[in-house]
Amino acid sequence: MDVPAMRASFARAGAHGDQVPLWFYSHLFLTHPETRAMFPVSMATQRDRLFAALGEVMARVDDLDALVPILQQLGRDHRKFGAVAAHYPAVGASLLATLEHFDDQWDDAVAASWAEAYGVIADVMIGAADGQADQPAWWEAEVVAHERRTLEVAVLRVRPDAPLEYLPGQAISLESELRPRLWRWYSPANAPRADGVLELHVKARDGGPVSSALVRLAQVGDVLRLGPPVGHLALDTASDRDLLLVAGGTGLAPLKAIVDQVARQGPPRRVDLFVGARTEDGFYDRADLRRLEQENPWLTVTCAVSQEKGSSLEHGDIADVVLRHGPWTSRDAYVAGNPATVEDTVVRLHQHGLPMGRIRTEVFAPSRPSPTVDGKVTE
Repeated sequence: MDVPAMRASFARAGAHGDQVPLWFYSHLFLTHPETRAMFPVSMATQRDRLFAALGEVMARVDDLDALVPILQQLGRDHRKFGAVAAHYPAVGASLLATLEHFDDQWDDAVAASWAEAYGVIADVMIGAADGQADQPAWWEAEVVAHERRTLEVAVLRVRPDAPLEYLPGQAISLESELRPRLWRWYSPANAPRADGVLELHVKARDGGPVSSALVRLAQVGDVLRLGPPVGHLALDTASDRDLLLVAGGTGLAPLKAIVDQVARQGPPRRVDLFVGARTEDGFYDRADLRRLEQENPWLTVTCAVSQEKGSSLEHGDIADVVLRHGPWTSRDAYVAGNPATVEDTVVRLHQHGLPMGRIRTEVFAPSRPSPTVDGKVTE
């Protein structure tokens, strides 16, 4: 494979913007109409995600050690869409046709490199999917509780119909009949429990069809579909260091799950959890955080506001508040929230002596195609 030539070809095609994914899906659905049922009725958001994901693959196409685990995860996850081995050649043919259409320097050599690369990608994804053939492609889960905590945030508790194994800190994709074939990612806010119930924190976002439906329309008794767990925020069980947890918004959910894991499984350690919001109204889970702190003497919870100077809580950006309580150089750190919060916190912790190898992150970003690399779609 001529990787530089492939990247240049992808850049030339990508310069045509929205026309590219529109042309790709038109070609795919015209040549293989049976694939249309795998996608949502409205393709507006899906069009963006395809080439965002392809761009991330291209960035790693010459680093198989990094790329293969991502592709394996994608292959396992795509089973929930009904993807089977027979669909991969159809997608590959439409991809190459699209690139050729928009790349004015396309030639046989570039075509051969793309065909070889796609063959490797497809083989890895198909192999990973086949390896999970004895596992459900998805789980049906009943909503057993729905609490509207604020105008924008609801906490849902859902019970899968079969055991769903996951690690605290991981993410699980979710589909609702309220918004068919639109999957979004959420991190359970609890460690696995004997009754199988998962707690999900959902914030309705502007223009977010799934999050808005889950917050405003979902009811007890509704049935959701849950995909297999993914993600890399899971607790490093080989370490017994004390923990620093930093959350912004609903980034609290995976960190609350890690607190729950420490409470249930140990080993004993100090845990400092910092939760940031613009105003006090943003602390939708404050009562339960207070309960956790009272029940677990090793846990300290600090809430901080950035835009409400009259609040009795600590004031400042969450990274500022965290550093005030430091130093944290002996800790393992876990940071989850919006991109700006995560980046600022990580950079400043590292500047103050915490090694990057002991900082794990999860970015909650509206535009991410999946959590397979470094972020998750919450809407």
